[in-house]
Amino acid sequence: MRSICLYFQVHQPFRLRTYRFFDIGADHYYYDDYQNRRIVRRIANDCYIPANEVLLALIGEYGSAFKVTFSISGTAIEQFKKYTPEVIESFKRLAKTGNVEFLAETYSHSLVGLNDPDEFKRQVEEHATTIQELFGITPTAFRNTELVYSNGIAEQVFKMGYKTMLTEGAKQLLGWKSPNYLYFSSPHPRMRVLLRNYQLSDDIAFRFSQQSWNEWPLTAEKYVNWLDSVDPKQDLVNLFMDYETIGEHQKAESGIFGFLRAFPEQLIRSQKWTFRTPSEVADELQPVAGIDCPHAISWADEERDLTAWLGNDLQQEAFTSLYKLSKIMATCTDADLHRDWNYLQASDHFYYMCTKWFSDGDVHQYFTPYGTPYEAFLNYMNVLADFEIRVKEYAANQVVAEVIPVTTEAVAKMNAIPDGKSPTVKPSKTKVKAVADSDKKPVSKAKKEVK
Repeated sequence: MRSICLYFQVHQPFRLRTYRFFDIGADHYYYDDYQNRRIVRRIANDCYIPANEVLLALIGEYGSAFKVTFSISGTAIEQFKKYTPEVIESFKRLAKTGNVEFLAETYSHSLVGLNDPDEFKRQVEEHATTIQELFGITPTAFRNTELVYSNGIAEQVFKMGYKTMLTEGAKQLLGWKSPNYLYFSSPHPRMRVLLRNYQLSDDIAFRFSQQSWNEWPLTAEKYVNWLDSVDPKQDLVNLFMDYETIGEHQKAESGIFGFLRAFPEQLIRSQKWTFRTPSEVADELQPVAGIDCPHAISWADEERDLTAWLGNDLQQEAFTSLYKLSKIMATCTDADLHRDWNYLQASDHFYYMCTKWFSDGDVHQYFTPYGTPYEAFLNYMNVLADFEIRVKEYAANQVVAEVIPVTTEAVAKMNAIPDGKSPTVKPSKTKVKAVADSDKKPVSKAKKEVK
């Protein structure tokens, strides 16, 4: 039987409050708690909880014949813990069935893989640890933020020990080839790559309730017929989409929950298809060819590239300004700074700054909480200015804390007056700290600290 891989992205960013210029240096809390709580609770009630119940019922009825895959960002998990712990419990029930795979990704749902390998690795490890602690599952496959993929990113992920990745079946990547096969990364033949069938995925994710669409209404029967019409030689169809499609982007009154129940039932009963997770696909199918991707692709917009996040000067300036702080943050142990560092890296902040007015402009407007991209930029840069002040103060304090202590005897010798008079140590003009003789250090190291 041919394989269906059904995968959902689950992500919520920490949205920023209105942060004005005069708040810089005066107020270090950046988040709109009211909106974050309201939105997460609403989506939990409209999407996560009822959709998880549908999936759990399908697993209960069909057992191993039905399988599904999720990636859940670290920022989403934190908000579920804070505002809707019942969502976490709902995902735990799914995990216990053994029919659900949870993928690794960047903790912050960030674009850090484009420019900072060390921070990229840290986030992936932090996310994998979180998934293990919550669900008892160690991720073995990887999904980068918004399916961003390139040869360079594949290399980093491969070095982390992952052998399977998901990305977009973009035309600039495939050319004449079909996304309905398993591929491998040309630079790393042992890295398996699953490619999203964006036509069939977007029929659900974007067009399901669009009454102007010539295929509306989309029924389970019609959709399964489309799947059956895929060339029989093509042994895999990857349906990847936002989980919020179910009940949030496509409202309950559109019939989306009925469709979610019906199309897997019909597919299983047809006995032509079997549901597999990405790791199962990688283990059980043979790749047909390599894919070479020197330039990054994604699943966003018509271009399927990075322009949704880095396509204009505003986005690039914000992105560059943020990652100028990477070196300091690499050794930061301050919990509050680490939290804000994670939250400010979410790709959503750059997405809100997008200035695409024509292609995909409506989609961007749907997701942004700001009136204009310029408001998004100014608000983010105000927050970042305050964050930078805090980071640099932290770094300065670390330097002061690392001053090498010396003995009072050493201080006296370094401040000795040539004619033999008693030395006078002036604390206001020295960085040397006197300590007990039991803590003696070489005098030569201390000389550098004395003015």
